[in-house]
Amino acid sequence: MIVVVMGVSGSGKTTIGTRLAEALQCSFLEGDLLHPAANVEKMSHGIPLTDADRAPWLAAIRAHILAAIEHRQCLVVACSALKQQYRDFLSQGTNIIWVYLKGTQEEIEPRLEHRQKHYMKAGMLPSQFADLEEPRDALVVDISLPPEVILQQLLSQLRARS
Repeated sequence: MIVVVMGVSGSGKTTIGTRLAEALQCSFLEGDLLHPAANVEKMSHGIPLTDADRAPWLAAIRAHILAAIEHRQCLVVACSALKQQYRDFLSQGTNIIWVYLKGTQEEIEPRLEHRQKHYMKAGMLPSQFADLEEPRDALVVDISLPPEVILQQLLSQLRARS
């Protein structure tokens, strides 16, 4: 099983992804760790990434997904995957379960403002929402709920799918 937890920065991808991976007894991949240094540098200076900037990052995530499939391993990935073309690239020839952590800019902005030591700042949130193309084929959860509730909802939805 490959699950990608997606959404804008600050939506809770790492929090929910790690909990979901633990509950499913899967490996967890933090997609942000695969950004090339140039991407991190741009974002840390408040410069939004372009599609070209994201291409090597998405290719690295896809390589991890394909390796997990090849080794028959369960994997949960945290990756913004804001555009449909990114999701199409990541899922090409695979069966990915998408989890969309849906929230408003008003809900997410305070989360980013309180983050310490993260390159993604609250000022970049509008560019994330501008790029966001909501998925049509994802399990959708409301980020205003507590993480434990979100996790239980996801587990129920995943059980219903299998």
